[in-house]
Amino acid sequence: MIDLSVNGLVKSFDLEKNILDGVTFQIERGERVGLLGKNGAGKTTLFRILTGELRADAGDVIFAPNRRVGLISQIPVYPDGFTVEDVLQSAFERTRRMAEEMAALSEKMANGDESAETLRRYGELSAKFEGLGGYDTATAVNKVANGLSLDADMRARLFDTLSGGEKTRVNLGRLILEDTDILLLDEPTNHLDLHATEWLEDYLATFKGTVLAISHDRYFLDRTVKRCIEVLDGKAEFYSGNYSFYAIEKERRYLEKMRQYEKEQAKIEQLEKSAEQLRMFAFKGMDKTYRRAKSMEKRIERMRTTDRPTREKALTAQFVSREFFGDEVLELKGVGKSFGERALFHGVDLQVTGGERIALIGDNGMGKTTLLKLLLDEEYPDEGRIRFGPSVRTAYLPQIVRFDVPERNLVDTMLWSRRGATTQWARDQLAKFHFRGEDVFKQVKVLSGGELSRLYLCTIMDEAVNLLILDEPTNHLDIASREWIEEAVEAYDGTLLFVSHDRYFINRFATRIWELEGGKITDYRVGFERYRRIKNELQPAEEKKAVKEKNLTEKKPKGNHNQQLARRQLTVCEREIAAQEAAIAELDKQLEDAANDYGKYAALYEEKTAAEAKLDELMARWETLAEEAGE
Repeated sequence: MIDLSVNGLVKSFDLEKNILDGVTFQIERGERVGLLGKNGAGKTTLFRILTGELRADAGDVIFAPNRRVGLISQIPVYPDGFTVEDVLQSAFERTRRMAEEMAALSEKMANGDESAETLRRYGELSAKFEGLGGYDTATAVNKVANGLSLDADMRARLFDTLSGGEKTRVNLGRLILEDTDILLLDEPTNHLDLHATEWLEDYLATFKGTVLAISHDRYFLDRTVKRCIEVLDGKAEFYSGNYSFYAIEKERRYLEKMRQYEKEQAKIEQLEKSAEQLRMFAFKGMDKTYRRAKSMEKRIERMRTTDRPTREKALTAQFVSREFFGDEVLELKGVGKSFGERALFHGVDLQVTGGERIALIGDNGMGKTTLLKLLLDEEYPDEGRIRFGPSVRTAYLPQIVRFDVPERNLVDTMLWSRRGATTQWARDQLAKFHFRGEDVFKQVKVLSGGELSRLYLCTIMDEAVNLLILDEPTNHLDIASREWIEEAVEAYDGTLLFVSHDRYFINRFATRIWELEGGKITDYRVGFERYRRIKNELQPAEEKKAVKEKNLTEKKPKGNHNQQLARRQLTVCEREIAAQEAAIAELDKQLEDAANDYGKYAALYEEKTAAEAKLDELMARWETLAEEAGE
């Protein structure tokens, strides 16, 4: 069954080019599909059309009837004073309306209304209410909140005071709790830490609905999607596998098209030479050769069907490393930092030597960016000291890129970053980062998040540095740009310290892991895969310890004497129910064997009917005892 059908979508924001030019695809119910394409290809525009926020110039979007659609990039406006908890609870508006109608029907029945319609409607609502988990919403909210790192303090905060990333996480939690049928995810992992990202992946693995996700997170795509649709030059290209399959298949298709193009060009070249010779014969009075030459030229034109395949041009800039003298790059001794009563970390003792590549990881809000600010003198430690080597020169890419004068154009911004530079130098540098033509005269304030990161890198990459600090360097970048920055980091031979939730990036570069958790930093002198194995080996022991401590600290309430008596009788009743069910199962087998013996079959059937009646009595007794026992 088809959940979503898109037919011939066309959308343009100017008269020269359609950003979507006849996009057509279908998504079956329950499919997990990744929507790929470089920044600016039209992926988010497509999502906005799917949700009705934008109107297409042409084409149709058809969702299966009665299917609930949720988009993660849209953050609704809530009433003043709404807390995070209020936002999460708003997911149960449907069940709340059901509860109100059920309460009204209960009151009518209590007043003597026993009509068939009232009883039917109450039974129907009761079944739906239970199916949607209406009797246990608190458990569902706690489970989602824990998975997305929405702790008790955050759940009590006003929604309007949250950052954009925090609002995105809360909205994702609300969508999950709403029991949405079709999830549209627009870069869902951009504002999630490792813990929350992996929780979301596990949730999607068991989600029974349909998923269409825009993402540049290669690990996320590999774990969640089974099919990829790439938006390329306004059209849809299809790949029947996850991201790894897409990457291999895309390269295979490029090489196949290139071989076809080269073969075609060789044939055309051969025919053109032959046609030229025939023309020369025609000039000597041979009329038949002229007609043959014209026929051959028409054949050549019909053969020109394959355009030369192109690849996205890679960025050509690289970090410039500075010669480093001495082994010591950085030392932290007893460093601590607090904000008010909240201590982010304390007693941090770490040393960094030349050439190391360190990933600083941990859940959001643990203090990773604060630690980087301490190293950059943007914040000061409350305790301890930080010391750099004498020849260390640092460059920093922040998580949120801002420019002092966003009204400047790109050329002027580059000239401001390098006093005495020429306009030609500025344009050459910008061209290395794919800012060409009229784009270099855009104002900085109109750039996208990914373009801002590229421009900022452009201003620092020509400086000679030996300590490079990156805070979420791949956020907001498309896959092509991520691959470029990975190549640039690969070529950089200085010391690298970075914060990232991009598991592909961490796995490729980290030779050492700093894990910030519980106010302290644990130093793992291993790569990311080895770190994950160590954590997985430690986890079962920690879980056993937690269960043991819980059993020691949690005591089951004894209740009064009648409750204790009812609990003992309840245990006996449960045993009798199990024995009766086993007896009925045995009678079913005997009935099958006696199918051809009418007399024996009738006696066994009568015995089974009596056994089922006794089971009904035991079940009724069990309900009474359970109520008396307070369970």
